[in-house]
Amino acid sequence: MNILSLFDGMSCGQIALERAEIKYKNYFASEIDKYAIQITQKNYPNTIQLGDINNWVNWKLPKIDLLIGGSPCQGFSVAGQGLNFDDPRSALFFRYVDVLRWYKPKWFLLENVIMKKEWRNIISEYLNIEPIEINSALVSAQSRRRLYWTNISNITQPQDKRISLRDIIESGEVDIEKSYCIDANYFKGGSLKRHYDKYSRQLVFNKSYQSSKRLMVLDTKTFRKLTPLECERLQTVPDGYTEGVSNTQRYKMLGNGWTIDVIAHVFSFIP
Repeated sequence: MNILSLFDGMSCGQIALERAEIKYKNYFASEIDKYAIQITQKNYPNTIQLGDINNWVNWKLPKIDLLIGGSPCQGFSVAGQGLNFDDPRSALFFRYVDVLRWYKPKWFLLENVIMKKEWRNIISEYLNIEPIEINSALVSAQSRRRLYWTNISNITQPQDKRISLRDIIESGEVDIEKSYCIDANYFKGGSLKRHYDKYSRQLVFNKSYQSSKRLMVLDTKTFRKLTPLECERLQTVPDGYTEGVSNTQRYKMLGNGWTIDVIAHVFSFIP
């Protein structure tokens, strides 16, 4: 089997294939972030890096059996600026379509964020299939709703593993069962306001605390952001997988990455 992964990042696709026990001959990856490529090659040195997807017409690849990718979502997210297809990052979706139509793989998978219905419908029209929504909370300690467009048939929802945030933190205390969704900007750190008013940038508390009407009487020494190891666990990435680059880059690639056990679940339906 030959795999082509677009927007490959740190190669979450290969971790998922391995976890789903799917063997493959070649794994071709299109990625431009040097830190993500560094982590990919550390863990999977046989990965064939192709570079920028905008140069796809110059690729000379064999028959592709599985095409995967999660095109940049900044213009699609309901939390974004509403730029949708006018955002050049989100317009990269059309390069995915170009590659899909050219190589005609037996199976394909496209992942993206929860978005406005009109944008979702456009993607569905181009791919001629409706997406499946899966929340990573079923297989991890993170609430992370995502859409998956795929022609892999008969996919069901993953079984709830009932993993709590308390199960994966290295130390401290937490006030919720599932972490807020980790994004690529998590490296900037959190605040009580973000945590309680915007439901983002998950915090871990270093000691017992009291709350009243969601108002926390704390100083900054009583809470911290998640560690890179904890973020790996939220994404069900193997412990230490992203070691070798700065913590900032680890947070970025983990926030941009896939929840491995969701993707492995999808792959498990490949006949």
